[in-house]
Amino acid sequence: MAQDTRMLPLKKRSKLHRKNTLIAYSFLAPNFLGFLIITMLPILFTVGLSFLTWNGGVLENMKWAGLDNFAAIFKNFSFQKSDLGITLKNTVFYTLATVPLTILFSLAFALLLNKAVKAASVFRFIFFFPYVASIVAVCTCWNYLLMKYGVVNSFLNSIGFTMTKSWTQSKTLAMWALIIVAVWRYAGYYMVLYIAGLQNIPGELYEAATVDGASAWQKFRKITLPMLTPTTFFVSIMTTIACFKVFDTVILMTDSGPGRATKMLVNYIFDLSFNQIKYGVASAVAMILFAVVLIVTVLQFRVEKKWVNYF
Repeated sequence: MAQDTRMLPLKKRSKLHRKNTLIAYSFLAPNFLGFLIITMLPILFTVGLSFLTWNGGVLENMKWAGLDNFAAIFKNFSFQKSDLGITLKNTVFYTLATVPLTILFSLAFALLLNKAVKAASVFRFIFFFPYVASIVAVCTCWNYLLMKYGVVNSFLNSIGFTMTKSWTQSKTLAMWALIIVAVWRYAGYYMVLYIAGLQNIPGELYEAATVDGASAWQKFRKITLPMLTPTTFFVSIMTTIACFKVFDTVILMTDSGPGRATKMLVNYIFDLSFNQIKYGVASAVAMILFAVVLIVTVLQFRVEKKWVNYF
């Protein structure tokens, strides 16, 4: 039985409090140290490096550059020609397409499988499985499906479309190949979150709406969507961040090609760092990526408030 510290003398109570505090800190220390060493220090180093020039080697080779790195990447900025402009445009387009589609499909799956349908648990597992599957295996399978004579092109040709290229080798379709894979992979995971949100909606609300003569659409519009606002907001935030930092899918499926059609901001940072060995410029681009994600997140917070008021 735990001892009531209020009955102890002040000196012993203070000593016991310090002991409990030290025990608490000892449990927190490993996680805090891991975050500090693996995450926080590299972030601070990146911020500092964005104002320096460094091509690797010893630290003595670092030189102060001020805003020269930012000026270099914004020099002759163009959404059609410059690397930063093209990668930023690609990333924004990928995000604008992937986020709504992921929300739409995950919510649709959740609405279908939330009810007591036959083998619902089996279908939930099937939809969730892509999220835990190996990304290498996922991208390899989709590359085969989307190749010139793959299943997808064969089906589209059979219904009247003319598909003469692999999706990943077409400048117009390569980006959509990445979007399809992203939606297919993440929709199942967010479906689980939506199911949890749906099961937390009080049934009395639907019963009262039924008594008032509300239709199925009115129930969805006035009850389901507003009650799912926190879940939708969380899904949109997490999906947006994931889209802006997409890297592995691009490398495995298109390698940023054809040309620069699917080159994203993170791929641009990787290219600057490990191919061109321009760590300072790469860090400056990373800061720009951070700023863009921060701005988008703040805007999403503002939109959420208007979304709630709209209902």
